[in-house]
Amino acid sequence: MSARLDWLDLLNSQRRKGKAAGRAHEPRLGEDRTEHERDHDRILFSTPVRRLQDKTQVFPLERNDSVRTRLTHSHEVANMARSMGTTLAFVHGEALGFPAAAEPLRNVPALLEAIGLAHDLGNPPFGHQGETAIQTWMRRHSAPHSTDTGSFEIFDAPGLTEAMRRDFLKFEGNAQAFRLLTRLQILNDDFGLNMTYAFLAALMKYPVPSDAVDESSQARKKFNFFQSEADIASEVWAETGLQQGVRHPLTFVMEACDDIAYSVVDIEDAAKKNLINFNVLMAWLRHDAGDDVLTREVCERAERYHADFRREGLSPGELDDISMQMFRVDAIGKMVKAAVGAFVANRDAIMAGTFDRELMAASKAVALWTSLKRFAKFHVYRHRRVLVVELDGHRVIHELMDMFWKAVIERSKPDDLRSDREALPAYVYSRISENYRRVAEAPANRMPMRYRELQLITDMVSGMTDTFAVSLRDDLRRHHG
Repeated sequence: MSARLDWLDLLNSQRRKGKAAGRAHEPRLGEDRTEHERDHDRILFSTPVRRLQDKTQVFPLERNDSVRTRLTHSHEVANMARSMGTTLAFVHGEALGFPAAAEPLRNVPALLEAIGLAHDLGNPPFGHQGETAIQTWMRRHSAPHSTDTGSFEIFDAPGLTEAMRRDFLKFEGNAQAFRLLTRLQILNDDFGLNMTYAFLAALMKYPVPSDAVDESSQARKKFNFFQSEADIASEVWAETGLQQGVRHPLTFVMEACDDIAYSVVDIEDAAKKNLINFNVLMAWLRHDAGDDVLTREVCERAERYHADFRREGLSPGELDDISMQMFRVDAIGKMVKAAVGAFVANRDAIMAGTFDRELMAASKAVALWTSLKRFAKFHVYRHRRVLVVELDGHRVIHELMDMFWKAVIERSKPDDLRSDREALPAYVYSRISENYRRVAEAPANRMPMRYRELQLITDMVSGMTDTFAVSLRDDLRRHHG
């Protein structure tokens, strides 16, 4: 990136629909909210956000209401992002060069809260295992019949580029979120929810296509848009002064809030499920983080609370629960403060588009953060009770994709998705959301037919909640006999 980024461009409040219509951006008559405050409210009231209440964070099909879903996780990330945005705008606004014309005191917190709420909207059911299930289905069915007679040979069709194939082989929930908000969540046109350019730019954690992934780069280790939305990504960059591989500065803040949330609260949820307890966590942190001052301070404070609560005569379960809550409050507070400090300290590299690290990795809380992530990896994510339910989710997704694929391709006219089908494939095809079918079937859709077919089933699977996926699988099983 040769030129320094400009906050007026980065906070661009114009929307794609207005630009396409040739309308200059003007405040809405009688509207007291800024456009970025409207972004947040538009996301908050959208159907995909409501679906998050029944999508897995860590523990699939969890019956304990106090354990987090994707919705509670997203609200917590949004809350932290807004809080960090408030501190950046009110305390560090001058140092960061926020222009008064962009109304940073209102727009920076609002924009961060909006992208925090939206960051996981594209995730399939059953957590990250859902992404893996889609990827493994694609790999298996891309194999030639000579090596796997059960393969559907999904890429044996004309018009598919390498980037198009990689969109499915490396399927990404982040790219699905971008697609959902720009293409699928239809109001009355083909602009999706018609979010501002700033929102769409800041939402892209990995501003590259699937064929430009580079795992050695933080901004390129995954991808954030499919080939079907490549033109939209280019338009967003042009309107915000960004380019491929260069993140919006506020993306670093949203990523840090996501990192902080899952590094702490996944552990708290594991304690609620009795997979770990407070004393195990304290022993791990003291050993794993070594002499790190901040980690030691957090542990000492948590242990003082624990000792005080023990004297109150609480039951072992209550004692562990409240001790973990107090640990969470203190740990999150310290990591948020450290992330703000890292953003301010690295502002020149961030605004030059050359900063390519996670804020938490560049912060004073790096030892605490990495130790918590290691703890969760060994004691939570690999726990047998988690893996068993994840395996069930994997099977559900594969069964659904098998049945949807057959229903999509078994039609009378190969060049027309709307053409007639026999009774069973017609019923299964009818169970795909009308929104998704409309986009795939539209004459204006210029993607190759095979790409549209594959994308139709990934759109449908990604939009499902955990419970709906299981219910639909059971229903379609009955009809298949």
